[in-house]
Amino acid sequence: MEYVKMAEGLEYSRVVLGFWRLLDWNLNTDQLIHYLEECLEIGITTMDHADIYGNYTVEEKFGEALKKRPDLKNRMQIITKCGIVYPSETARVKYYDYSKKHIKQQAEKSLQNMGIDCIDTLLLHRPSPFMDPGEISQAFEELHREGKVRTFGVSNFLPNEFSLLKSYLTVPLITNQVELSVLRMQNLENGVIQLCMQEGIHPMLWSPLAGGKIFTGEGETEKRLRKVLEIIREEIGAEDIDEVAFAWLFSHPAEMLPITGSGEIKLAQRPVKALKYRLTPEQWFMIWTAVKGHKVP
Repeated sequence: MEYVKMAEGLEYSRVVLGFWRLLDWNLNTDQLIHYLEECLEIGITTMDHADIYGNYTVEEKFGEALKKRPDLKNRMQIITKCGIVYPSETARVKYYDYSKKHIKQQAEKSLQNMGIDCIDTLLLHRPSPFMDPGEISQAFEELHREGKVRTFGVSNFLPNEFSLLKSYLTVPLITNQVELSVLRMQNLENGVIQLCMQEGIHPMLWSPLAGGKIFTGEGETEKRLRKVLEIIREEIGAEDIDEVAFAWLFSHPAEMLPITGSGEIKLAQRPVKALKYRLTPEQWFMIWTAVKGHKVP
């Protein structure tokens, strides 16, 4: 496993385990503990959560495992997100809440649900046109000062949104978690990844296999892509095309951290295996060209 320095004294595993679909894994507490041990054994130490996952239930289920095996927490880094509010008896519409009260309240709930003393990184889940950067800064400062959150970041922020928030903060933003895959390249084209490199931070990537569409997509783009992925798979000696798709991400100089959302160890091992491959510029642009459907300018 490779590890990336995210902040002073804080390293993340290059492959991150995401828990968005934890409920779909159908694991009881002991089975989840066993799975966490398997992931830790292969070097996946960074765990990605959000307060809303599983309609606000995933953190608690994860916490049941940690409360039964508190020693596991010392071997992992825990990320969570806040800011999205789902419709409920008290909310008439889905909306974003980045008030100091809500950020602090959700951080406290995450700590309680997971049975931990400190969140390693707290992310704002989505950019909001209604956010008050000054109020967010106050929340971050207080959570950091109280020792409840170690570091902060954002998710799905465009460069102007990132820069606006950063200009108000007294604590650094250490990552931007965004969508990126061989089929979804928009964040390579809109300045998001370039800003991360400029800031000296490492982006985290959700849906690194485009929700499985590299295997199942039936459009002309997906068909062209699969042909090229298969050619490169043979050239580098990978087992399957998903390893090539991960290698495409790992080969980028931004040192990206893809999130795997699998509840099966054989699938979690795939991106770990892909770490041993680095694509040549020619191979990297073969994939780019297959998806774009034209040569570079």
